[in-house]
Amino acid sequence: MADQSVEITEGCRLPVLRKNQENEDEWPLAEILSVKDISGKKLYYVHYIDFNKRLDEWVTPDRLDIKKLQFPKKEAKTPMKNGLPGSRPSSPERDVKKSLDLHVQSASATSRGKTLPTLKRKAESVSLATQVTAATPVSSLPGSVDASQASVYPAMRDSSFSIKSRDEHEPLTSLTSLTTNGTSSIQHHHIPPQPGRKRKSCGGTHEMVKMFQNNSPRCSTVFLLPGEDSQDSSDGIPSAPRMTGSLVSDRSHDDIVTRMKNIDCIELGRHRLKPWYFSPYPQELTSLPILYLCEFCLKYLKSLKCLQRHLTKCNLRHPPGNEIYRKGTISFFEIDGRKNKAYSQNLCLLAKCFLDHKTLYYDTDPFLFYVMTEYDSKGFHIVGYFSKEKESTEDYNVACILTLPPYQRRGYGKLLIEFSYELSKVEGKTGTPEKPLSDLGLLSYRSYWSQTILEILMDLKSENGERPQITINEISEITSVKKEDVISTLQYLNLINYYKGQYILTLSEDIVEGHERAMQKRHLRIDPKCLHFTPKDWSKRGKW
Repeated sequence: MADQSVEITEGCRLPVLRKNQENEDEWPLAEILSVKDISGKKLYYVHYIDFNKRLDEWVTPDRLDIKKLQFPKKEAKTPMKNGLPGSRPSSPERDVKKSLDLHVQSASATSRGKTLPTLKRKAESVSLATQVTAATPVSSLPGSVDASQASVYPAMRDSSFSIKSRDEHEPLTSLTSLTTNGTSSIQHHHIPPQPGRKRKSCGGTHEMVKMFQNNSPRCSTVFLLPGEDSQDSSDGIPSAPRMTGSLVSDRSHDDIVTRMKNIDCIELGRHRLKPWYFSPYPQELTSLPILYLCEFCLKYLKSLKCLQRHLTKCNLRHPPGNEIYRKGTISFFEIDGRKNKAYSQNLCLLAKCFLDHKTLYYDTDPFLFYVMTEYDSKGFHIVGYFSKEKESTEDYNVACILTLPPYQRRGYGKLLIEFSYELSKVEGKTGTPEKPLSDLGLLSYRSYWSQTILEILMDLKSENGERPQITINEISEITSVKKEDVISTLQYLNLINYYKGQYILTLSEDIVEGHERAMQKRHLRIDPKCLHFTPKDWSKRGKW
């Protein structure tokens, strides 16, 4: 539908024909990011507005609706940063965000509001890739955990939202404390409360959870009662998720090059993978139709002949490092980013093809990599991996996590998450994934947290005829899931209700049945008896 008399340039927007999940034609609005000419025929690289970047693609002119072409707006002279020549121009979008942040801070000294990243649409169910985001606030309680939402549910489309400060959400913080008269209560921190509104006090991370059976034998209720004081930050308010974590990319440096996929296809063992995002492989390899990788050392090569020659010399049949877990055909290898730098860098390059919000660090020294493999007669084949900092000041037990596309939707992602928490249990710590999470990573973590917590609540048994009880802290200690993640999961499941002066968790029959169905499908589990892992105290090692 493209009219050759009209020149379509970079920055133009227009509807582009594509197939949706039901294989039906649709015409979403797209932006032209690049134009190239091959043998006299033009191709256009398009990004579908409000869709995930992994759907970006090269299209032919016949897929463009030229009648609705929108030319890029002419901008006034772009102000230079700090007014200095040669400085990078300031971004109008970032300037707006900065002014909003300043306005929020001036309105309330206690406000900790953050600007929210652009929502993207997931139009294909394709991967667990965790770059990592905070849980969505749930308004079932008078207050909710306020967290930046850095990703979106798969079915979300054409979403619109406004930037809010914490003043507009009253965050739920530690759920523990006792009132002066000895009765239990649950407390909220108000920032600030609205005039004329009265609230019941509500409490912290140690609330007691009591269960009793309702008329339906499959429906139970959990009472939330406070316990001891929380060990959180001095003001009792959990700090907002850090958006500049060790592997979180600074999106302010995005340019047209990094917004475009640069690798067409990767051959890894018996699989061919189609990358979703940009990865900084050497420039001379980006023009190849296929990039070949050795599936054992992950070295990249330019041709099949080079790969065959490499395989005659490569002695590896498993990732380097120590095998710390094996059950059946599943193994985990622990790889030190300092001792196995070449392998770690190659793994980062491969992972960046499927992770958008992470930056790539060639300095892999501060990280440990845990690679999951499947064994057969030819060797140990990589399925996925996660990395973690040797020393994390914010209790992160995962920095990046990825299941390779050929192994997705088979339970391996949840197995990686479960393994990361098993390591935390051995270390005697609670952990949380580094923020922000990707859309698929958020879904996987929410599913894991929900199943793990429900499993504990449903296994509680009464003693001496009384209702069974448990605290949030005890749930956190049993699972090694951080208290904030436990609370946000309970809110996400909409289990918390107010009843006779106290907060309770109500497990409905639908919740119980849904959990049982999900657990029946979950065949892959980590067996702690098969884990041979001794944690190291990295703080005592000068250079690791």
